[in-house]
Amino acid sequence: MSKKNYQRVLLKFSGEFFQNDTVLTLITNQIVQLRQKRIKLAVVIGGGNIIRGRTAQKFTPTAADHAGMLATVINGIVLTDILQQSITVCHLAAFPVGNLVPAYTVDRAQQALKENKIVVLSGGTGNPFFSTDSAAALRAIELKMDIILKGTKVPGVFSADPKKYPDARFYPQLSYQKALTEGLEIMDRTAFALCQQHRIPIIVFDITQPDAILKIIGGKKIGSCIC
Repeated sequence: MSKKNYQRVLLKFSGEFFQNDTVLTLITNQIVQLRQKRIKLAVVIGGGNIIRGRTAQKFTPTAADHAGMLATVINGIVLTDILQQSITVCHLAAFPVGNLVPAYTVDRAQQALKENKIVVLSGGTGNPFFSTDSAAALRAIELKMDIILKGTKVPGVFSADPKKYPDARFYPQLSYQKALTEGLEIMDRTAFALCQQHRIPIIVFDITQPDAILKIIGGKKIGSCIC
């Protein structure tokens, strides 16, 4: 990647990090600092700490995904409440949630970014059968983001699960096509395909490391770049 300083960033992280107060504080502190640096930031969150639609076998796939989308809204409310103690936040859901969360539109999100607000995006795409990774790719395209940062618990992209296969190869950089061809499961195929079509780079990194988000935006090479 030749570009060092990103001004429009979409951050994606899963709901599991809401179960760890230390990591969640680490993330939110960096988000506050990014706002102070006037970085245009949107955050897409998962809901796996509450219910993971794709693995909720007690329900039909559609019902499970609907529950999963609502779980991300709950996390969005929590994240917004934490951040609003320090900065101005605009929480938008893919569908209106009564008088709690207004519905996402591109214009609303763009206006909030223009006003230097952090935009929290919940509800996935608003449709079943699409992951929050796909939602992150879609929102990054709609909001003309420079890059997607996907925070995980691993240092980046490997040829196989490094916990199961210690000799798995680490990829500091790889193409979208390689990620698709090798079936790497860091993001789903729809998300990869959307980013490839619109040439939005993805950096996969360990979000539990101190100041990782700030370092990446500052130009430091951390994690794996898919481009």
